[in-house]
Amino acid sequence: MGLGDGQVQATAGSRPPYEAAAFLAAIIESSDDAIVSKSLSGVITTWNKGAERIFGYSGDEVIGQPITIIIPNDRLDEEPAILNRIQAGERVDHFETVRRCKDGKLIDISLTISPIRDASGEIVGASKIARDISERRRAAEHRELLLREMHHRVKNLFAIIGSILTLGARCAATPGDLASSTMERLMSLARAHEITLPSLTEHSVVDQPATLFQLLSNILAPYGRDDNQQWNFHGDDVEVGQAKITNLALLLHELATNSAKYGALSVDGGAVEITTALAPDTVEFVWLETNGPPPADPSPASSGFGTILEQRIARSLNIEIERSWTPAGLSIRLSLPRLAIM
Repeated sequence: MGLGDGQVQATAGSRPPYEAAAFLAAIIESSDDAIVSKSLSGVITTWNKGAERIFGYSGDEVIGQPITIIIPNDRLDEEPAILNRIQAGERVDHFETVRRCKDGKLIDISLTISPIRDASGEIVGASKIARDISERRRAAEHRELLLREMHHRVKNLFAIIGSILTLGARCAATPGDLASSTMERLMSLARAHEITLPSLTEHSVVDQPATLFQLLSNILAPYGRDDNQQWNFHGDDVEVGQAKITNLALLLHELATNSAKYGALSVDGGAVEITTALAPDTVEFVWLETNGPPPADPSPASSGFGTILEQRIARSLNIEIERSWTPAGLSIRLSLPRLAIM
């Protein structure tokens, strides 16, 4: 029936032989695991309901067939090695491998294989208990993928934080200025990454798609005045790639911070109109401030920390930035290569 002699004796000790046999047969048929027996030549002799469920073959289809019917071609060398161990009286415990179902699907299984002995103690076959571990394997791969994703993101963030601190230390007038500017930028990064945190499904890590308008909304959120939203988005929203979102978030943060300190977002009634348009190779982005304070000095910006950071990010993403003063207020035009953000 596919069980080793030790298992039969343990169960049969308290039951008459015919009852023990029926009891063991019931256990085998009701098991969720595949319980199969085969001859020493590798021919299937029994096949339970669990095997039908896991592999898709009925007993009538496989009994009398070689066990290799469920073994993929690249795993055929496992069978002679297993039979050699069985003929030597050895037991194979929790051997993890891959088997093929009737529909051709490959599944991960854990095999426990025991010798079957006849009444005289001679080994006449083998019993195999196969457990489908596909879900467990996928869960393990899922955890590994998540750890790699976390490692990659944390490593990148530490590198960016190091750059922010290095630049800030060179440009900040006081330790307090350094602490304040660094904290603002880190909080902006945190808000940007909130919308890109991976979704953990049962089988995989699924990155949440982030769009340019979502990113802008998160970065601008701290500068809102009660219920009076001071910004509007127009045009084509585009998806932002996971690998590009950090630098883009820092660049947009600099625009928002400057506006909150010196521009339209610093006063009641001020507004920012953001317009985007898709071109064949670029995303054209216009930041237009209206009803802000008059500029104290329309000359090019000084080379402070924010300006240096902005310039470095623009170079790294190959972004062209143009500033101009219009009758309505400050206009900033960015030409974003699509490959730099998507």
